[in-house]
Amino acid sequence: MRKLLLFTLPFLFFGCTSQQINQTLNTVLNGGLTSDDIGNGLKEALRLGAQRGANELSADGGYFNDVAYRILLPEEVLKVTDKLKGIPGFSDLEQVIIKKINQGAEDAAKTAGPIFVQAIKQMTIQDAMGILKGDNNAATTYLQRTTYSDLYNEFNPVISTSLDKFDAQKIWADAAKVYNDFPLTRQPVNTNLADHVTERALEGLFSKVALEEENIRQNVSARTSELLRRVFAQQDKQGK
Repeated sequence: MRKLLLFTLPFLFFGCTSQQINQTLNTVLNGGLTSDDIGNGLKEALRLGAQRGANELSADGGYFNDVAYRILLPEEVLKVTDKLKGIPGFSDLEQVIIKKINQGAEDAAKTAGPIFVQAIKQMTIQDAMGILKGDNNAATTYLQRTTYSDLYNEFNPVISTSLDKFDAQKIWADAAKVYNDFPLTRQPVNTNLADHVTERALEGLFSKVALEEENIRQNVSARTSELLRRVFAQQDKQGK
């Protein structure tokens, strides 16, 4: 078959431009898939993975009910909550704030989908080819590299608003004031709770997207369209 292909290729390319020749060679070498097929397939996979990940974490309890994604308090905040446990009204402060910040992250995660979609639209053919031949989290790594800064800038004010919606920042501000008013407090605490929650929320979000990508790569039943099946069948062959 290989000899026959080598024999017939010169005749197939007679009169073609170099661009047409490259396109034909790529299609043959990629199992009948064009570069556009691969690009569209990878974009679909990334869109599905990002959408599923965002939907799962934005659901009620999406962060809080899963210990793998639950956002905990930074060390500076724990110093405060530990010292305030003996004061009336602050005995369960740590549990209250953790619940509130995770609710805020779940609320903010609802905005992630459109941001991901816009970034995915900008993926080039070269990006797609590298992703197809890359590691099980190559698409997620691409998404994280190209969207993190913009996503953080969009996510942080939403997180802040969400924390205010659930009174998390007020609860923390009240606790920090009590702590800072202690006679023996040498260094006042001024932790930016919104930044901490945003970083942890995005960390969990990309982790969730990576799991969805790995599922599509390894689980044939997760490839829910003909294009996905064709593109990742080519990946399966390359892996053997």
